[in-house]
Amino acid sequence: MQVLASVASVRNALGGQRDVAFVPTMGGLHEGHLTLVRQACQLGRPVVASIFVNRLQFGAGEDFERYPRDFERDCDLLRGAGCDFVFAPSEAALYPEPHTFRVTPPDVLASVLEGASRPGFFQGVCTVVLKLLSIVQPRYALFGKKDYQQLRIIESLVRQFALPVEIVAGKTVRDADGLALSSRNVYLTDAERHVAPVLRQVLAEVAARVQAGTDPAKVEAEACEALRMAGWAPDYVVVRARDLGEAQPGHPSVVLGAGLLGQTRLIDNLEF
Repeated sequence: MQVLASVASVRNALGGQRDVAFVPTMGGLHEGHLTLVRQACQLGRPVVASIFVNRLQFGAGEDFERYPRDFERDCDLLRGAGCDFVFAPSEAALYPEPHTFRVTPPDVLASVLEGASRPGFFQGVCTVVLKLLSIVQPRYALFGKKDYQQLRIIESLVRQFALPVEIVAGKTVRDADGLALSSRNVYLTDAERHVAPVLRQVLAEVAARVQAGTDPAKVEAEACEALRMAGWAPDYVVVRARDLGEAQPGHPSVVLGAGLLGQTRLIDNLEF
């Protein structure tokens, strides 16, 4: 596995080859990331992963400085998963001058749910993703469904900019008790970790009740109350169409939830 630290080194290593599969990450790797890498390997192309903690998507008071970073461990994990190249730029390498250009996604997708709670988050995500795709120029780029809203926004970005890349969605990977894997799970205390799977349980109950014909608004409100009773500070539990538009009875939908458990913000979703 070759570790690359500059834009020029990526382009030299790939030699203009665009038929690669790309897995962008911020490091702090877990089995969810590694599953995406293995999925990329199955596409039969060279696999490039990136490790870059993107300051542009962190708001004031968020966890940029303490975000999990263990580069050597991450490289060992990527090597074991079959990754061929790791692009791990410094901020100076990726942003050699003040990055005054921004990619601003439409409010209908980006100012709701996570975007409402984290203003500017998706602008930072879209800006770095567009830059990474421009550098690597992959045929495929893989993103996990755990970050559902992010996945839909990136799909829209690629479509509207007519980028020559296919976005491949990877399933949410969970611990045995149902908790969606996340780099931020390391922040949880033992007591919080015990309560954390309640989010997935509540979302599953919402999906079942909506499928049975219960009014989504009623179910959403009761789901938030169930999270509060379990010790969460819920942000939202909502039912949407899979394109994040208004859900229609009997049509494929997704329930999304987010909240604080102690000082840790967790998100999850279930399609139904």
